[in-house]
Amino acid sequence: MKIFKYITLAATLLLVSSAFAQDDIDPRRKQAIDSLALEKVKDLSKYISIIGDKKTQYSEAQRVMDRAEELFAPDSEMGVSSLSKEEISYYKVRQYFERLMALNYDKVSIKWYDIHYISDLEQQPDGTFVGVITIYQRFEGTSDDGMSYKDTTKKDITIYVKKKETQIAGRTIEFWDVLLGDVRVTETSA
Repeated sequence: MKIFKYITLAATLLLVSSAFAQDDIDPRRKQAIDSLALEKVKDLSKYISIIGDKKTQYSEAQRVMDRAEELFAPDSEMGVSSLSKEEISYYKVRQYFERLMALNYDKVSIKWYDIHYISDLEQQPDGTFVGVITIYQRFEGTSDDGMSYKDTTKKDITIYVKKKETQIAGRTIEFWDVLLGDVRVTETSA
């Protein structure tokens, strides 16, 4: 199953790379980039669930954190909110994952749903394209002593689409890649 996923991802990257000889994104091929961005957001959702699951062994959580960090642009931050506080705290990605793993609950459930683009990709002066994907996150934490907390958070994830290069058999190949940026909390409710 994992091999199929990587083959699909590689095919998408090839589709994306072969379609873009210039810096503009061909509207016919933009769908491949959108699919890749949504796939990375879904991967992040899975990784967060694994890291937050109290049954996940420490070594596995560390491995998943490494994989999850690879999805992000450098210095990206993730927002954390609570029904009991008005302020939103932002943490570097690795710090967010470590805090998630250390939550003081015996059982944690984190589900993402209603994942969709809210803004189209817009080209920046440096040639990078930027967009925003919105998700809803349902968090539930319970402790054996009866402590319980639940909330739903609406979050906006910045998406960066950048042209990159790689060497294959001595040839330089250009392709478009998607990186996740800051994850901003826009709303928290019960």
